[in-house]
Amino acid sequence: MGRAVLSQFLTLSNSTPRLSSSFRFCGRLGGKYLKRPGSIRHNRTINGYNGAGFRCCCSVSLSQPAVPETSSIPVRKRIVSGVQPTGAIHLGNYLGAIKTWIELQNSYDTLFFIVDLHAITLPYDTQQLSKATRNTAAIYLACGVDTSKASVFVQSHVRAHVELMWLLSSATPIGWLNRMIQFKEKSRKAGDENVGVALLTYPVLMASDILLYQSDLVPVGEDQKQHLELTRELAERVNYLYGGRKWKKLGGRGGAIFKVPEPLIPPAGARVMSLTDGLSKMSKSAPSDQSRINLLDPKDVIANKIKRCKTDSFSGMEFDSPERPECNNLLSIYQLISGKTKEEVAQECQDMNWGTFKTLLTDALVDHLHPIQVRHEEIISDPAYLDGVLGEGATKAAAIADATLSNVYQAMGFLYR
Repeated sequence: MGRAVLSQFLTLSNSTPRLSSSFRFCGRLGGKYLKRPGSIRHNRTINGYNGAGFRCCCSVSLSQPAVPETSSIPVRKRIVSGVQPTGAIHLGNYLGAIKTWIELQNSYDTLFFIVDLHAITLPYDTQQLSKATRNTAAIYLACGVDTSKASVFVQSHVRAHVELMWLLSSATPIGWLNRMIQFKEKSRKAGDENVGVALLTYPVLMASDILLYQSDLVPVGEDQKQHLELTRELAERVNYLYGGRKWKKLGGRGGAIFKVPEPLIPPAGARVMSLTDGLSKMSKSAPSDQSRINLLDPKDVIANKIKRCKTDSFSGMEFDSPERPECNNLLSIYQLISGKTKEEVAQECQDMNWGTFKTLLTDALVDHLHPIQVRHEEIISDPAYLDGVLGEGATKAAAIADATLSNVYQAMGFLYR
């Protein structure tokens, strides 16, 4: 998700075994409160959602419950993720995130949202934000997100995101934010006069997006790993500052306030590169539209972009040659779109010239994207249906988010309302 961020789920009964985790923190940002020895025991009932995640430096074991299990309810971990409604949703967003969601929704408790609050950290078109938000939601559904399996909602429709961000901000050292690479890069490009505070603090909002839902896993790309690490550090910090016995003395249940999420690394090859530079990621913000295939590009536009995309002068087609990044990128796109294995694609295309392969790739892209485009048009033409989906998704998400937020307010000592 450029800042696509986000992921996690899980439903357990109160009789589920409790999770105990003895761990050693591996990050740099945590400080002395994250290096304490011993174990953390999590009370596993959080508004009906439970579980805990730690990095590979932790050992995790399940202790047996005092009373034998009487039911065999399957444990489903929670994943939360989203895409910004800025620019056109392109092939990189689809193959790197949305297409993966379709598979994840069958095995996880999933919430997918449109991260409209993240879309305003840089100058934007106020006339287009609402339209782009609806369009992004329609693309989610057209790509195959199933509302019987996943909740789809708009970030700003669940007010708890902003409230928790403020609470987390009070516990976030400014030095942690100053180290964020994306802030340094984007602020340098935009200039100080054009950069708002939100560009510096949006990693705290991202942490709020994840921690609100007691997420187990977060799908992240290379550009978001640092922000997820900050989320993990911040969860541990708040758990230490306000959780455990301190929270219990205030009438809370004690234990950890937040679950510490784990990264979910996308499958190999899912990182789609630019059509004009095989070493740069396909991006909405790239100045040339020629650099990307947008999901709603018509057939002739797709054909023209593939025809004009950057290639090389080598003969044949091959994966993983450091001298041929564009060749590797286009073969990877064909592999992901066609559903074939890497070995099958390598064998099929090894003796092709660029002209033959580009025709093959164009046809595969058009055939794959056409049903998505047709379904998108149907959904966007039925605003009542789309509004209903987003309303239902926001209601489900708010029920989980509000429970977490209430716990945080209590643990931080606020007067009960």
